[in-house]
Amino acid sequence: MMQDPQFDPFGEPVAIAETRATARGSRWLTRTGAGLFWTLVIVIVAARAIYFEPGVFNGFDRAVAFAQSLLASL
Repeated sequence: MMQDPQFDPFGEPVAIAETRATARGSRWLTRTGAGLFWTLVIVIVAARAIYFEPGVFNGFDRAVAFAQSLLASL
């Protein structure tokens, strides 16, 4: 039975035996890294939602008020 040749991004053939030898460790590392990444994303988003103070971030309202007062003075 012939196996389909696999190629790297530059078009060079890649030996399939080499990729399967490291697949188990690589798969575990990939899943662990992805799990840690998404856990960190959830923690950061939850912390921002809990500690968000809208009064601190209303710079746009101040900019609009400044522009209106500037136009009113002209």
